[in-house]
Amino acid sequence: MTHAFYVYASYGIAALVTVAVTLWTWADGRARRRELAALEAAGIRRRSAPARDGE
Repeated sequence: MTHAFYVYASYGIAALVTVAVTLWTWADGRARRRELAALEAAGIRRRSAPARDGE
């Protein structure tokens, strides 16, 4: 029996892990952007953000 099954299985698992990590990173980035937008809407600003007029 050849080792083709093991080779293809390892490529498949590596591809699944890569896709899963990519999707997780994308979803987490969207969540962090929503959190930042909510904080900024509440008036909480980053220290590095330029000051608005009157602040």
